[in-house]
Amino acid sequence: MSLETLKTHLSALSVAIADRPLDRALEDWLNAHHGAASPSYQTIKALCVSGAQDGWLCGREAGGIRFSRPFKPSDELNGFSVDVVDMQDIAGPHHRHPHGEIDLIMPLDYGATFDHHGAGWLVCPPGTAHRPTVRNGRALVLYLLPEGAIEFSG
Repeated sequence: MSLETLKTHLSALSVAIADRPLDRALEDWLNAHHGAASPSYQTIKALCVSGAQDGWLCGREAGGIRFSRPFKPSDELNGFSVDVVDMQDIAGPHHRHPHGEIDLIMPLDYGATFDHHGAGWLVCPPGTAHRPTVRNGRALVLYLLPEGAIEFSG
């Protein structure tokens, strides 16, 4: 398992979502075709878990949250950047999504949620903001950000 393997899987997924609006319809489509029971979800989760354990993901820490940005926006990822965080019973810094955000929620503990959502996909439309919060245990969350755009506000 490696960073390049993760990039290959995310590149294939980014082709399918590159020209779609970041909205509830995309969230529903992702969960229907790449949801928690799907082979693509299981592969991405296994790569992220391995990466976090082996140190090639989530190698930095701030405020009790481990994180990394393994991929900056690129043509290979259809303009998305990729961030991965490792959070346990914590709220992260408030931020805004100028172009939206696509989250892949990968609970590591049974019942862990991210912003009240369990395993699967969450799509935040452009202009939304939140304080990302994991409750009831530990989870990895992979973020796809169009153009890598994110605005932290505290």
